[in-house]
Amino acid sequence: MAVHPPRARAIAALALAIGAAGCGAPALTSYDLSPVEVRGVRATAPLRIAEPIALIDLDSDRILVRAPDRTLAVLPGARWAERLPLLLRARLYESFENAGLAKSVASDGGGATTYELDLDIRSFELVVAEDAVQIDIAAKVVALASGRAVAAEIFTDSEPVATSGAGEVTAALDRSLSRVLPRIVAFAARLG
Repeated sequence: MAVHPPRARAIAALALAIGAAGCGAPALTSYDLSPVEVRGVRATAPLRIAEPIALIDLDSDRILVRAPDRTLAVLPGARWAERLPLLLRARLYESFENAGLAKSVASDGGGATTYELDLDIRSFELVVAEDAVQIDIAAKVVALASGRAVAAEIFTDSEPVATSGAGEVTAALDRSLSRVLPRIVAFAARLG
């Protein structure tokens, strides 16, 4: 099986990252994610956004890399500006604000709310075998009075990358998230 040049570069970078892991701690560059502008959604019933849940590898500020053999590593020299669940919740909240829904949404536990938006970050990573980043987030809206889920949906997206450089990988994840966030806002706003 032939290895494509971008894949070969990504595998080489991953090997270097794993090999360098024990050679002292390099300086980490912090990367952020962007909120999005959302148009055409109407006011939602009062909703709070719970802190997203994630497996331990994703519940950190490190950026994950999935090798072709399905093992996980971290992107060398890079980290998120905050733990990924907190960063994602902050950018989602800002996206609700940008949609004109600030009065209908609370970031956590604030005010009287009818529903809670629960998110499960299933993947948010560079997938070396696919030369792409991948996002997979499960969303559920729970009626607080009954504790029952009233809506659920899974949001996925991917974006190709040519290299495994931190700047390109994080920019690709940001672009991919910019397509997912409006869909999550519209999904939650349908309850209005």
